[in-house]
Amino acid sequence: MHFSGFTIVQILWALTFAALLVLLVVLLGRDRARRFPWFTTSMVLTALRLLASRLLYGRLAPITMSSIFLTLAVAEALVTLLVVVEIARSAFAGATRRAWLIGTLSLLAVGALVLVEWGPWPAWKTLTAESRLALLRLTQLVAQKISVLSDVLTVELGLLVVLFGRRFKAGWRSHAQQIVIGLSTAAIAQMAVRGIWQQIALHAAPQSQAEYERVMGIQEKLYNANSVVLLAVLIWWIVCLWINEPGTEIPAAADTEAALTEPDSIQEDEQK
Repeated sequence: MHFSGFTIVQILWALTFAALLVLLVVLLGRDRARRFPWFTTSMVLTALRLLASRLLYGRLAPITMSSIFLTLAVAEALVTLLVVVEIARSAFAGATRRAWLIGTLSLLAVGALVLVEWGPWPAWKTLTAESRLALLRLTQLVAQKISVLSDVLTVELGLLVVLFGRRFKAGWRSHAQQIVIGLSTAAIAQMAVRGIWQQIALHAAPQSQAEYERVMGIQEKLYNANSVVLLAVLIWWIVCLWINEPGTEIPAAADTEAALTEPDSIQEDEQK
């Protein structure tokens, strides 16, 4: 599909990259990056990956390009795990150590179960073969499995924050809950697209060029749908993180009033 010479993929890329830049401006300008440093880092890595995909695609050797993108994918997946920890600490700052232990073990147990059952695992000989291609396959497997684990943990954390966050420091209008809602939405969309495409890839057996193009067209539509969801999540974060949390304006107003009245009080003390 084309719009005035631009494909839908190009339009979604441009809008997503622009939204990421605006979000980074909001995070830095509104001083949210200091509270959520790993979330900010994850957005930087996402923007870097998008930029690299546009600038490097088709301009490097396939193995070199795959190495760069897989390295970025592993880094982004690891940072996402740190984002989960960061949001959990912010949302459940008042939880007891026992609640933390039970919640962490429960989340990890479900995540490990999904990780084992999700997708095919390659043969051990394929992973341990001494070649650069085998190393790339191992890196790809690590990136995929960490990404799946982080998506599952994100969805679980989102449910916990929505259900129990109000009892602690993650009410409806808190930034921690708003961030985790966006993360969970993006994770659900990504897992859905990944699962649907895996089923199509397992059962599709194109017998002609037309059938192959039809299958690849389905893949493109799935990826575009995932990009639309990500764009909506970015817009959600931009709006929510621009607005201050409830109660944060009152202390600022109080400090301003105190600063204005302080010279008068100093003059009264000097007269006395």
